[in-house]
Amino acid sequence: MIHQYKNNGYNIVLDVNSGSVHVVDDMVYDIIGLYENNTLEQITDALRDRYSVQDIKEAYEEIGELKEAGQLFTEDIYEPYIDNFKDRPTVVKALCLHIAHDCNLACKYCFAEEGEYHGRRALMSYEVGKKALDFLVANSGSRKNLEVDFFGGEPTMNFEVVKQLVEYGRSIEEANNKKFRFTLTTNGILLNDEILDFANKEMSNIVLSIDGRKEINDLMRPTRNNHGSSYDIIMPKFKKVAESRNQMNYYVRGTFTHNNLDFSEDVLHLADEGFEQISVEPVVAQPTDSYAIREEDIPFLCEQYDILAKEIIKRKKAGKGFNFFHFMIDINGGPCVAKRLS
Repeated sequence: MIHQYKNNGYNIVLDVNSGSVHVVDDMVYDIIGLYENNTLEQITDALRDRYSVQDIKEAYEEIGELKEAGQLFTEDIYEPYIDNFKDRPTVVKALCLHIAHDCNLACKYCFAEEGEYHGRRALMSYEVGKKALDFLVANSGSRKNLEVDFFGGEPTMNFEVVKQLVEYGRSIEEANNKKFRFTLTTNGILLNDEILDFANKEMSNIVLSIDGRKEINDLMRPTRNNHGSSYDIIMPKFKKVAESRNQMNYYVRGTFTHNNLDFSEDVLHLADEGFEQISVEPVVAQPTDSYAIREEDIPFLCEQYDILAKEIIKRKKAGKGFNFFHFMIDINGGPCVAKRLS
């Protein structure tokens, strides 16, 4: 399978099955588009008005060499495995624990309805959380590494139970030949030195929720009863988290909406504030919501991703690089075939 596209003045050809990426000139790009279903003579007839016959012939032969080398038009040898994966026994490898159905912010786009999840405000008990960890261990099969994300609502509103569950998880690791990887997702309002010290000791990753520029963040992530700027409360704390973890094993995670279609400005604002691990994603909303992304917004959003790509390259060359989560694709060592299929 071949995927061809043009971006930022480049003609890019992806051979999906091998993972090979080629940057080619216009002539090779056009020939590749015709290669599979046409002979050399037919391709020459179709393109002779644009390119010389000799150049077409030489390019055609080079494409053939790449095909022989397994870098273009490679066979999909993995398709039969798809059905096999469906028949394989499944295991549970991760849990998202809603440790708190409550929140101290009033985010306008919150799918959890300010933490309540369309129910009542409540905090998870230690007993329920313990049973969840036991369930994970019991249903994880031979998988050793297990993941648990403390989520909400706002999990720091129930942090004593978070600590108790981490302690319990650690206590059962050795006997069950398991290793827990804990993550904390927080809006930062209650974040303090005690919580940070514990998180740096026990949490493999910390997700820090902030939408970018102050005016954008405070528009969509107001405090309860509009008591002050959430941005002003959390920004100093989040900077401390990032530095305390040596700019690794965390990321600031934002949401962009119709209100900030120029979201590249929010990403770059976060980078300018010193964050090196950044994720900003489109809102999921009902079409009737005023902040919902609309179909007519998509071309402009695509331009924003291009702006980000260019700026990230520029900053990396200047020694001021940062990671944007959705661009973190390693074409040489990306997900293995088994993970892609599953």
